[in-house]
Parts: sequence; C-alpha cells; structure tokens
Amino acid sequence: MNDLLSSIITRPLALGGVGPRVLVKECLGVAGIATRCGSAAFAMAPTETRHSAVVDRLIDQGAQITGTVTMHELAFGVTGVNTFAGTAPNPGWPDRIPGGSSSGAAAAVAAGLCDFAVGTDTGGSIRQPACCCGVFGLKPSFGAIDRRGAIPRSSSLDVIGPFAASAPMLTKAAAMMIEGFAPTHIDTPRLIRLDVSADADINAAVDTALAGLSIPIIALPSFEDAYRAGLTVINFELAQEFGQLARSDATLGVDVRSRILAALSLTVREMAEAEVVRARFTAEVDAALEGVDALALPTMPCVPPTLDQAQDPRALIPLTSLVRPFNLSGHPAITLPLRTHAGLPAGLQLVARKGDEARLCALAEALSDRLDPVDFSKDTQ
Repeated sequence: MNDLLSSIITRPLALGGVGPRVLVKECLGVAGIATRCGSAAFAMAPTETRHSAVVDRLIDQGAQITGTVTMHELAFGVTGVNTFAGTAPNPGWPDRIPGGSSSGAAAAVAAGLCDFAVGTDTGGSIRQPACCCGVFGLKPSFGAIDRRGAIPRSSSLDVIGPFAASAPMLTKAAAMMIEGFAPTHIDTPRLIRLDVSADADINAAVDTALAGLSIPIIALPSFEDAYRAGLTVINFELAQEFGQLARSDATLGVDVRSRILAALSLTVREMAEAEVVRARFTAEVDAALEGVDALALPTMPCVPPTLDQAQDPRALIPLTSLVRPFNLSGHPAITLPLRTHAGLPAGLQLVARKGDEARLCALAEALSDRLDPVDFSKDTQ
C-alpha cells in the first residue's frame, strides 16, 4: 500500500469535510500548492491563491480532498508514463500502461486509495485510463463543469469528470460535481451499437455485456474524420498554450516537447477545416441519439499495451480513436469496465445527448450486473 501511495499520490492534502475521500489530478488548482501538471517545468510555479472551481464545489459539497495524483505531463499523452511526477502503476495489470492523461486518478480508484477521483478529458483522458485500469469514468458534456482554475486554461475540448470503482459511486460523484444533476433510473436500456473498428477480443467483450438486448447497429459517416479533426484541434490549441514553453530551455519530457513542437506547424486553415467536421459530426451524433438512451461502442480498440510496448508514445495515440470524436462533438460519454476472454481490460463506452449525464450514470447502474470488473480489494486493502 505504501508503494501505491508514493507512486500515485503526489501531494497529500487534508481539505474539506467528512464526505467521500477524493483525489484530484494535479492540473486542477488547489490553494496553497503549485499546479504542476506533472511537469518539472511547473515544479517551481507560484502557489495557487484559490482553489479551482471544481475543488471549491467539492469542498462545498462536503468532500474530503485528500491529495493530488500523478498524470501524463501537461495532460498531453495517452500512456501515463511520467519520469518527473512518477508513473502510476496499473493495479490490476502491473505490466500494462495505466493510460493517460489522467493516469493517477484511474489508478487511485483501482487501488482503493479514495472513494472517487477527479480527472480531465481533452481527447479521451478520463475514459481511456479508466478502461486501462478497470474502473468507471465519466466525461460530462462540454461546459457541464466549470473549468476555472484548470490547465489548459483555454480549450474547446477539455472537460472535468469523475472516476469510481462502482456505478453508484460514479453517480454520487457526478451529483456532487455537476450542477443540476438529478439521478434517475432506467429499467430497459435503449441503445444503438456503433459500427467501429476494434479487435475481435474487444468486440466479443462488448457483445457479452450487451447480450440479450435488441440493439440495432449503425455507422456514423464522419466518425474517422472526427477522430482526425479532434487531433487537429487538441494539437493546435495546446500548441498555442505551451508552444513558447516547448521552444524554451524548460525541462520537458521528450515526447511532450516533440509533440508540441510538431503541433506548431498546424495552420488556421486546418483548424477551420476541423471545425467543419465538428459541426457535421455533431449533427450526426444528435440524429443517431433520437429516440434512444445512448450509443454503445468499445472504449478502446484494443487491450492496453504493455509498458515495454509504450516506448513510442506518439505511436499509441490511436488508442484514443474511439473516444476522441466525442470530445470534438461535446457529447457526454461514460466507460464501463469489461474484461476480455483472456482477462485483460476492455471497456463499454456509452454516449448520450448533451446534458444527459444522469441518464448515462443510470445506464451504467442498469448494466452493472452484466459486467465483469476486477476486484482489487484483496491486493490493496
């Protein structure tokens, strides 16, 4: 347990009330400490004079903020590997990546170090690590949670959201974090399966979870275009925020610096083309959701790679091919933990209408008895 604490929790805290124990990704401002974003470049940044909006809200709701957790540097990577702040272990599959960028939040929940954790999701950074670590993760609708005090400071994609080890706890976390969230109940899910590219073992795990439900299958014509457009937008926006830092002599990881420098070549015209795709894809998702509760698809197209396979982080960016499109469109999405026949992590992703986070949480609770999550309690308590 001590090893888990030291490799996941970067700075212990004791803030708030006596409610759920909450750990937060260290790109979310906490008064009295620097917002380091998992980077040596920000290690000596001035301490924050006030909490980020989400931390303030959680404290007002009675949560206990017990610490900050490690992350992929600058929230700009999918592996979670971090030589400065530490790489969070994947509690269920220690030889595999924890995912990124909210690696520590996912690992903390899987390790039982908190009741729920708070991460951010700009291109899959909640859903992908949740899938890797075998826990639940929710990306709310864009704008559902106040981003004041979060880094990146400006983004048309980034959303703050919770991780939890169970669907009921995820519902509780969402209710504490999202203004106007009203828990609901669903008996019989009405779903549409999206036809997307994923490995056979992943599709089999999703098929097993949805067995017995009558679910039509459709394709979204702009899905792959939306993935590419999402990459354009995240790269362009983060290059605007961190480009000067990457050009400087600040200490940055090789993967992050090279990715930012490459992104500086993107043009305003490419961004405009991505915005055209955003509008078209958003309309396609809205139309597909008419008359149903959610769209269903795998969270990741394959099982998480091993740490040895993660030596080239840029080659792993396609791990977000099934999650990134919904950052572009702004729809809320949730991942439920599954396992493949070989016992490796997989995920069922559900996508709902904007503002329908409560419906997604209700679907997660309705489908929970179909899941085969990992019980970490014997190893972490």
